[in-house]
Amino acid sequence: MGQELRRRSQQPASPLWSAQVMLDEPALVTAAHRDFIAAGAEVITTNTYVATPPRLARDGQPDWFAPLHAAALEAAHRARNEAARPVRIAGCLPPLVASYHAEVVPDDETCLRDYRHIVSAQASGVELFIAETMTLTREAVAATRAARESDRPVWVAFTVDDRNGQQLRSGEALADAARAVVGAGAEAVLVNCSAPEAVSHAMGDLAATGVPFGAYANGFAAAADLQPGGTVDALTAREELTPAAYAAHVRDWIHAGATLVGGCCEIGPAHIAAIDTMRAEPASARD
Repeated sequence: MGQELRRRSQQPASPLWSAQVMLDEPALVTAAHRDFIAAGAEVITTNTYVATPPRLARDGQPDWFAPLHAAALEAAHRARNEAARPVRIAGCLPPLVASYHAEVVPDDETCLRDYRHIVSAQASGVELFIAETMTLTREAVAATRAARESDRPVWVAFTVDDRNGQQLRSGEALADAARAVVGAGAEAVLVNCSAPEAVSHAMGDLAATGVPFGAYANGFAAAADLQPGGTVDALTAREELTPAAYAAHVRDWIHAGATLVGGCCEIGPAHIAAIDTMRAEPASARD
């Protein structure tokens, strides 16, 4: 969503990019949701990735929290109501302070408190929660615990080292992290916002948990280069990761048993449409 909004908005990037668009240009958010649904998406996520209490305190205003979450829910529901088929809305439980940087994760008490705050703002308007881009096991467990208190299903997605898909960006083993969140109540485990090649190496560890699993990769050349408080215009997109090329990676994940697949940063509606087309092919054509 964030990168799709960058393409559609004329505003300069900022640390609160997707939240700023939510405030200033909410129609763009609804339109992006609508286009992803039209491309084949069956789950859309609230546009609240940067609307966490620590990020708003650092880069914006704490009192923006409630209006941002309400506006994001409204945009998602408006797009879903226009859809010609069933679409689920997922609440977003992102890293509280920064993507990819385990060293800035708050203490456990703060994590649980802030995730409970986010869950309470979204629970009435979503069918499930996705804790995503988790770099550290204990942050993921806190998000899972907070979401389970809402009685909504919880999926947890970890971001892995782009050179070693079996390790989180914190250096922890993906297999151990996945078992920990399943133990805390997660109903599915995924890998997200990582290079597609690294995602492929993560499939075995996810499958070993015994719960549904999957992935949604990014299209960045080096996502970990983004620093806390930085803006995504510092990152470079992989031009060779066309919709067809991305769908080929997704085909490999499905062959490995993945049942939940999609796209993260730099993966737009055209990529989702390519996945949808590939998924509709006869099995012999996919092989």
